Amino acid sequence: MIRRMFRRCGNTPDTLAPENQAAVDAFHAMLAAVRDPQPWTPGQSLDIAVRVGPFIERAHPRPGDDHGTEMIAVSLVHPDTPHAAAYLHGHQLGYTGKGWLRCETTAILGIWQPTYAILTHAAADLPLPENVGMAPAHYGVHVEARRTDNTGYTLLRLGPYTQTWLASRDADRLNTELEGRAATVIPGFTVTAKDVPFRVSEHESYTDPYGADGAALLADAVAGVTA
Repeated sequence: MIRRMFRRCGNTPDTLAPENQAAVDAFHAMLAAVRDPQPWTPGQSLDIAVRVGPFIERAHPRPGDDHGTEMIAVSLVHPDTPHAAAYLHGHQLGYTGKGWLRCETTAILGIWQPTYAILTHAAADLPLPENVGMAPAHYGVHVEARRTDNTGYTLLRLGPYTQTWLASRDADRLNTELEGRAATVIPGFTVTAKDVPFRVSEHESYTDPYGADGAALLADAVAGVTA
């Protein structure tokens, strides 16, 4: 009888090469992170993981506009942010062209974790789709009544505007309407209009500016305070 002796090589089915083992470990870590995400709560100012179709993307909340329980403002960023190579790759894939977006909190998986990176469009070297399921979080106009110590309140909010120049134009028009009487229209306050980022988390407090008469809205707001 001839017995053949076989020497087991280093890469048998039950022994993975180091690079393969690392990939398996990363996959298992990703699955664990998806199954048990780190919960997100409004106002944390931390990058979050959001669902974009079958992918998961890293999103950066707009400072001061991440307190809403139903909607916040975010920008989609390359998973390797802030590295320079990530910015270049992200620009090629359309990350930098999306701007600020209105993100429903139901689309938030949790706090961003590096293990999610393999689930992004960037990892697949795919461009972001034209429609990521989030409308732009554009700009607004606030008409504010301020005392000399800078305390006061917002009298009127208009928005969202699709372009910053439109918001700036309407703010200028309202300031022209107030010209010569900004400091007297409401006793003890100076009333001015300014263009600002649209506060998505407070969207219900805004009046749609399109098709509306801004001067009439301002007059109604002032009348409501001084009546």
